[in-house]
Amino acid sequence: MPRVPAPLDTRRCQLLGLVGSAALAAGGVTAGALPVRDALAPESGRAAIGLVGAYFGLVLLVAAWAMLGQSVRGPKPPDRRTLLLTLGLWAAPLLLAPPLFSRDVYSYLAQGAMVDAQIDVYTHGPSRLGGPLNDEVAPLWQHTPTPYGPLFLACATVINDLSHTEVSAGVIGMRLVALLGVAGMVFCLPILARHCGADPATAIWLGALNPLVLLHLVGGAHNDAIMLGLLGAGLVAALGRWPVLAVVLVTLAALVKAPAAMGLLAVALLWARQLGSTAPPARTSPVRTSPARLRSLLAPPIPRPVRTPPAGTPHARRPVRAPRLTAALAVLGISAATTAATTAVTGTGYGWIGALDTPVSPQNWSITSSLGRMTGALLESAGSGLAQFATPAWHLAGLAATALAILLAWRRHHLRRPVYALGLSLTAVAVLGPAIRPWYVLWGLFLIAAAGPGRSVRRAVAAASAVLALAVLPNGFAPQGPQVALATFGGVLAVLALWCAHRVAQRAASRTDALGSTA
Repeated sequence: MPRVPAPLDTRRCQLLGLVGSAALAAGGVTAGALPVRDALAPESGRAAIGLVGAYFGLVLLVAAWAMLGQSVRGPKPPDRRTLLLTLGLWAAPLLLAPPLFSRDVYSYLAQGAMVDAQIDVYTHGPSRLGGPLNDEVAPLWQHTPTPYGPLFLACATVINDLSHTEVSAGVIGMRLVALLGVAGMVFCLPILARHCGADPATAIWLGALNPLVLLHLVGGAHNDAIMLGLLGAGLVAALGRWPVLAVVLVTLAALVKAPAAMGLLAVALLWARQLGSTAPPARTSPVRTSPARLRSLLAPPIPRPVRTPPAGTPHARRPVRAPRLTAALAVLGISAATTAATTAVTGTGYGWIGALDTPVSPQNWSITSSLGRMTGALLESAGSGLAQFATPAWHLAGLAATALAILLAWRRHHLRRPVYALGLSLTAVAVLGPAIRPWYVLWGLFLIAAAGPGRSVRRAVAAASAVLALAVLPNGFAPQGPQVALATFGGVLAVLALWCAHRVAQRAASRTDALGSTA
């Protein structure tokens, strides 16, 4: 009789991911985005061993995440407490590691010091600051103004003051702030999933335990974690019928990084739905409301004749005649007031609006930038004088494709799945825009994890996450031939180790079955 495979043991997934995370953190000690005074030459033996160990651990971590996903979709999925414990176990080694996969955290500290020194961060790059913090910033960004909003600059300034410009203490402070953002994401994911009719456990697995979250939001301490935490909280407030609070939170998210401003569209649509309904406001919190009730609240209103309630009926109100226009004007007004108040308190000004194109670099590997470079090379080899216009033309085409994708997403999903439409829109901005980094994909992935309508969507997102997790070297610099070979060798070692462990488990199971049949 054929043996039925046993369900995956969650504890084995936890242990495998912990080993992978620990190996990644250990490799990062010599191959990560180290401070200048501690950095090793890439060709040194210690750096090579660290890179092999880092990719060995990275592949183990991705494999553990994939196996845990099978368990989440199985007949006996782990509960939320187990998933949160898994997240803590996998994230713990990365908290002790140096910055990984990017040197952006040093730019954050330098920008905070610039605000302290009353240097306009929207006009000058960290090179204007000088000193040890400027030395830690990647050369590409030393002369580049910041695109970040006033709320994040206020956080960076506070951390710079508390750390007294000490690099190691500042990195710890920025990582703690990023952890607060990740905690907000973890809190919001199951609530958003319940509102949107999705499985909360799957949402946590895809949106919080995702290797991109661990590598770039925890290991890299990127400020995208703060943006996503605030954005998720704003959407929870909007779905819970607290629209004013929702607008404030989403606006604050946009004052960290501008893409979160698209969340105001989802808030406006949800607010318009409430204004167009004759039902009294819900008094229960979204966590305690039943899924059936939430689905009925999220369904588009059915046209029906308006009936005037009897006199003396409590909480009765008439629907607003133009709910969408009313909601849009209210959102614009509250968002403008929040922006003005935050900017006045921080005192950094509105220069971030004009500096939003700073992430674009000549060597960016986004789709449109790569096509622009290839087209330019072909035109140059053909002797054409149009080569210099190739990249700008592709950037314009990418922006047009982004606008079209956003329009299609909202046209199809704005009634029943506004959170999903927002996730698709942010994904389009990240993928089709002129600049991309692996952690940019988390903008839309976070919401798709909570509101994705089907298993095929989540499988595609999970596969893309696994590939992107391997796309950047731990030191944050562009890969070179020898480093790619070392990283590949570490990944192959991890695959061989997984295959050997699988074979050993199979033989042990076969012996157990043989002993059982003999008995």
